[in-house]
Amino acid sequence: MVGDRVNRSNVAVDGRVASEKPPLVLLHPFLLSGNAWHGVIPYLSGHHHVFAPTLLGHRGGPPVQRRPATITDVIDMAECFLDEGRLARPHLVGNPTGGYVAIELARRGRATTVCALSSAGFWSVGEVSETRAAKRVRRIAAMSRISRPVAPVVFRSALVRRLSFRRLDVARPADRLSAARAVESLGDIVACTVDAKEVHGADQIAPLDPLPCPITLAWSEKDSLFPVATYGKVARERLPKATFKILRDVGHEPTVDDPELVARTILEVTGVRMSQR
Repeated sequence: MVGDRVNRSNVAVDGRVASEKPPLVLLHPFLLSGNAWHGVIPYLSGHHHVFAPTLLGHRGGPPVQRRPATITDVIDMAECFLDEGRLARPHLVGNPTGGYVAIELARRGRATTVCALSSAGFWSVGEVSETRAAKRVRRIAAMSRISRPVAPVVFRSALVRRLSFRRLDVARPADRLSAARAVESLGDIVACTVDAKEVHGADQIAPLDPLPCPITLAWSEKDSLFPVATYGKVARERLPKATFKILRDVGHEPTVDDPELVARTILEVTGVRMSQR
């Protein structure tokens, strides 16, 4: 099983999906955990049986068995999760590293649809686009380790949460996070045991045409870590048949900035229309 942070109520004792609702697997960003989808799941659970596993080497996920760990190792372990849950071809959603994993699982024939949010992997190995992203992710990890001891106190302030997570290039209006959720997210980052360069340093998403299933590339308009002008352009070139859309006024973690927008985008891909509030 991929991680302890899994919605186990969706799986029968013998491993089969217990609900008639179509299964939907949410794959989280690098450094975080399945809890990254906390704000989105309530919008989805009425339409899908939702699973939010934690990936290899992340807090609550399976430990790394060999070094260096690669993105292929992460994908293989995610596929093990599908196998153990008897999820042959669920709908897959991922945000950035999770998007990479979702696209590669689709390449293996394991997806009914894919919704990839500002997906990682759309770079050229060794070029500026790849090395810059890896450096910025390592910077996020380093800053998180420094601030973790004081986080339970300073994150009581909504202003501090906003400024801190914006500085980390993670979320824009992070004061929407509760203090407890902010501390938990920081704890996820600090507890991650794989490095960005280790996982992504020698890999990238190869061209995929024709598509194995419907794939939507949904890019955050304000993403400063994987800016749409650079990475989104490459994504459209490598997956020319994919649907491409911009998520307006959200940053690198749209699940924090606007969880309802993210849910609506996902449900459009899976063929469900979410009622407007």
